Parts: sequence; C-alpha cells; structure tokens
Amino acid sequence: MTSTTFARLLGALTTGYGALVLARPATLAGPCELTGPDGEVAPETATLVRAIAARDVASGLAMTAARTPSALATAIAVRVACDAGDALGLGLGLPTRDARRKAALVASAWGALCAASALGLRQGRGRHGAR
Repeated sequence: MTSTTFARLLGALTTGYGALVLARPATLAGPCELTGPDGEVAPETATLVRAIAARDVASGLAMTAARTPSALATAIAVRVACDAGDALGLGLGLPTRDARRKAALVASAWGALCAASALGLRQGRGRHGAR
C-alpha cells in the first residue's frame, strides 16, 4: 500500500465515522460519558457532537479527494491538528478520568496514524519536492 493510498484510506474512514456520528451522536457521546442515565444524548450535547462529526466529514473528504501531494499533506495536517485539539479538549474536559483517558488516547492514536501517512508522502517526494 502506498503512502497516498494509506492517507486516503484514513480519510475515508474518518469520513465514514463522522457520517455515523452525524446520524447517531451517541456513537461518540456514549464512550465520552456525555449521555444521560438512560443513554440518551441531550439536544445541546448532540449539537456539539454533530459539529465535531461535520468537521471530521469535511477533513476526511479533503484527505480522500486531494489531487496533489501538497494538497493531501495540507489536508492531513488539518486532520492532525483536529485530533490534537480533540485529545487536549476531551482529555481535559470530559466528566470522568476514564473517559478523558480513553478519548485522549483514541484521538492521539488517530492523529499519529494520519501524521505517519504524511511522513510517507514526504519520503516519496524525494530530494526535489513533489512529483
């Protein structure tokens, strides 16, 4: 698998996950312990979770559809920045230590995978920049 293919696969998976969360906010809210005792997601929580999901769809589509190595590298950088923000924000702000730890770990791991795919793009460009 080439670095470009790997990066696009990560983009497609990000898009799919974002679409799932848009449709079912509990997919993200549940593991983050942002649901009520009955498992329901409050409307205001659903709004924020859907905003995160929409951002993920947009960044994933950008990774999937980028036409040049430079555009793909930029899309990956945006995705990594989003994941870093999620790791920090969720890692500090969720209601329990366990939820904070899990969310920070997942966001950090996904960001690291995306960053690794960008490093592969750089290596594939050689000494003279993008092909």
